[in-house]
Amino acid sequence: MTATLDHYHARMQRVLDHIDRHLDGDLDLEAVSGVAAFSKFHFHRQFKATFGISLHHYVQLARMKRASKQLADGQGVSVTEIAMDAGFESPDAFARAFRQRFAQSPSRFRKSPEWEPWLAAISPLNAARSKIMQETFTPDQVTIRQVGPTRVAMFEHRGDPETFDVTRERFIAWRKAAGLTPKTSSTFNIWYTERRPANPADYRMDLCVGVSADQKIDGEGVREGEIPGGRCAVLRVTGDTHNLEPAALYLYRDWLPASGEDMRDFPIYCQRFFLDTPEQGTAAELHLPLR
Repeated sequence: MTATLDHYHARMQRVLDHIDRHLDGDLDLEAVSGVAAFSKFHFHRQFKATFGISLHHYVQLARMKRASKQLADGQGVSVTEIAMDAGFESPDAFARAFRQRFAQSPSRFRKSPEWEPWLAAISPLNAARSKIMQETFTPDQVTIRQVGPTRVAMFEHRGDPETFDVTRERFIAWRKAAGLTPKTSSTFNIWYTERRPANPADYRMDLCVGVSADQKIDGEGVREGEIPGGRCAVLRVTGDTHNLEPAALYLYRDWLPASGEDMRDFPIYCQRFFLDTPEQGTAAELHLPLR
C-alpha cells in the first residue's frame, strides 16, 4: 500500500515540476493530466483531492507568484511584459487581478512590497505543495530555552476558522498604522484549540505583535497582553508554515512523553520570522511552555 501511494505521489510531483518549468506554456487540463498519465476526465478531481485547490487556481497562483518576484527583483522588466508572461491579455487586467489578490497594485508592490498580505494570498500554493512533501521531525530539532516575558498587542480570534481572514486583516491594518513592521517587531500566534475543532465555533487563537514598554496600545479589537517568560521546548519549521499542526502534534505526541518534561499552564505558541529574502516565505518557532 505504501509503495502504491508513493508511486501515486511521485506522479503528482511530476505534475508540479512540469507546471514550475512551463508557466509560460499550455497548462490546460489535457496537457497537464498527460504528464502523469492520468485520465483527463478524472484528473481535475484527483488534483483537487490531493492538493486541496483546483488545477486552475494552482496555476494562477504559481504565475502570480513568479510575477510578484519579477516585480520585486527590480530588473527592469516592464509591467506589460510581466503581465503577458503571467497569461493576461493586458496590463490593466493584470493590475486588477494583482490588486484583488495581494491588496496592492503592481507598481506599489515594485516600489515597496508588503509581504504579509502577499504571503497570506500565496499560502494555498505553499499548502498544496506540502500535501505530498510532509515534513518529519526528530528529537535533535527540539531545543529547550529560557525565554523572557514579552509585552504584546493582542488581537483575539474567536469562532469559525473560516472567518479568520477578517481578524488577520484587522491585525495587519492596526500594526501598519502603529508603525510596527514584521522586520522590526516580533509576531506571535497563540493557540488555545486545535486547528479544526469538532465545533468550529470553539476555535480560538490570538494574533500578537511585540511592543516596547512605552508603546501605546489602543484601537478597536486590540488589547495589551503578555507572553510569560519561562522554559520552553522550541521546534523551528521552515518552508510551508501555513499549517503548523503537524509540528505541534509532534511536540505533544512524540517529544513530550519521551522527554520526561511537564507542561506549564500556558498554551502552545509560535513566533514567526521572515526569511532573509521575504518572498521565500516565513519560518516559525513553536514554543511549548515547560515547568
